[in-house]
Amino acid sequence: MKPIDISKFQKTLSKTSSNISFGFKDPSTWIHTGNYALNYRVSGDFKKGFPLEGKMTLLAGESGSGKSFVASGNVAKWCQDNGVLPIIIDTENALDESWMKNFGIDPNGYIMKVSANLIDDIAKIMADFIKEYKGNYSSMNYEERPKVLFIIDSLGMATTNVEVEQVEKGDIKGDLGRKQKQLYSLCRTFMASCATEPIGLLATAHVYASQDMFNPDAKISGGSSLEFTPSVVIAMNKRKLKEDEFGNKTSDVQGIKVDATVRKTRYTQPFQKITFNIPWDTGMDSYSGLFELFTESLFYNDKPVICKEGSYCAYYSPKTGEQVWKKYRKHITNEDYDNIIQDYQEYEKSNTALNKIIESIEEKDEK
Repeated sequence: MKPIDISKFQKTLSKTSSNISFGFKDPSTWIHTGNYALNYRVSGDFKKGFPLEGKMTLLAGESGSGKSFVASGNVAKWCQDNGVLPIIIDTENALDESWMKNFGIDPNGYIMKVSANLIDDIAKIMADFIKEYKGNYSSMNYEERPKVLFIIDSLGMATTNVEVEQVEKGDIKGDLGRKQKQLYSLCRTFMASCATEPIGLLATAHVYASQDMFNPDAKISGGSSLEFTPSVVIAMNKRKLKEDEFGNKTSDVQGIKVDATVRKTRYTQPFQKITFNIPWDTGMDSYSGLFELFTESLFYNDKPVICKEGSYCAYYSPKTGEQVWKKYRKHITNEDYDNIIQDYQEYEKSNTALNKIIESIEEKDEK
């Protein structure tokens, strides 16, 4: 039987629409969340956070849980430093210039901030930009095209024309579900228009308490359909931070402790949790949460990556099994964590390669 000439079919289809692409492609640009532990829970890699190309990420959480801190702060700063244009659409009118400067962001540098709260206006801003982008850069090689990240902070504060008209008339009745439908449409059309471009979307959303006793997880404002489009969905809750950087209890509130659950990810196991701290004085530490991750969640050779031995913490090499160091927690340095991250990722890669070899041998034996 003669096989179909796929190349001819692809050429014919590609002429019909510029939005059609062929073949499989993994994300090549990963945006750092500002926290190594959160990166790992999202992507399975300590150095990779949110995917960029044609992907959407949603951060959902209660008020003051660190959504804007991560999205409009950490992520925008990383983008500006790494040649990715962050376009922030501020629906809450909450992002002040001084707040951005505290993250080391240059408000007059490679960044764009737009204030808009009507969903129709947000859609037009994105559609017009993408149309002009494609007109200017679609003829370039994919690797040479400029990278862009839209940041909508937040979807929860976006409004519809119907809501505005009702307020102006003094007759507020609700929008009969129009907002949920328009938000879902906004996300779907974005995905369709950017599937072939190095453009991504990061959005924040509000949550409200579930009334379902059998499903107590908080509900995302904007409807459950918002969870269909993103490649990554993170639910964030906050607690009072009453401890110092070494985990010692304090009587005063030092900041917030964020409990993040990765409710959806296409790159590693979902529903994994991580806790990290955001102190008010210093901001988020990139290494916050790693100690708990290495002592409670990640293992090799049936023991934690960092072992608690009395009042000490000990680290054993995954390659040799020999003790590398034994010290108090407060003496563990960022350099120690960097070395552990490197060792653990090499250990995971070697384990994956070994498992593939074993599987291939077993398949041969079965045949």
